[in-house]
Amino acid sequence: MKSLTCLSLVLLVVSCGAPGANRNAGQPAPVRPKATMVLFSPAFENGQPIPKKFTGDGQNVSPELVWDSVPEGTRSFALVCSDPDAPIKTFIHWVIYNIPDTMRRLPEGFPTEPKFPNGICQGRNGFGGIGYSGPKPPPGKPHRYYFVLYALDTVIGMRPGSSAKSIKESTLGRTLAKAELMGTYGR
Repeated sequence: MKSLTCLSLVLLVVSCGAPGANRNAGQPAPVRPKATMVLFSPAFENGQPIPKKFTGDGQNVSPELVWDSVPEGTRSFALVCSDPDAPIKTFIHWVIYNIPDTMRRLPEGFPTEPKFPNGICQGRNGFGGIGYSGPKPPPGKPHRYYFVLYALDTVIGMRPGSSAKSIKESTLGRTLAKAELMGTYGR
């Protein structure tokens, strides 16, 4: 009789679970926060000076950019580099879009071609050129340069040479995540 009672108790615990296991019965499991997309550069830390090599006073080549924790459903990336401290209005240093969803970095010295075989397109910067053109602020207080990466649920249907404004408008409602890297430069 004792063994039958013990067996019944074991079956009860197994079928009901451990004490407190049914505490959330009928309620959805807690939602875990999604990983936040990150953008960084081996060339400089967030909030720190951009090395002269990547400026209009140096070799004027783009820094390497790397990103991670990309959200599910991403079909392409777009990146805009801007200087909100410019004297008249926000100055655009780089517009690049239709970066394939499989890419996780842009190499240092990315070519300034308008379009690439893999679909990448580059827009017009504030100097009137295509591709990256580095910081070259007027003398005075250092300026901030924001590299903003957008993970999109679409591929942007715009021609090479598009403006940052038109790219930003086309990403409205299509952005799954955004990551930012800020560097400074002064003269």
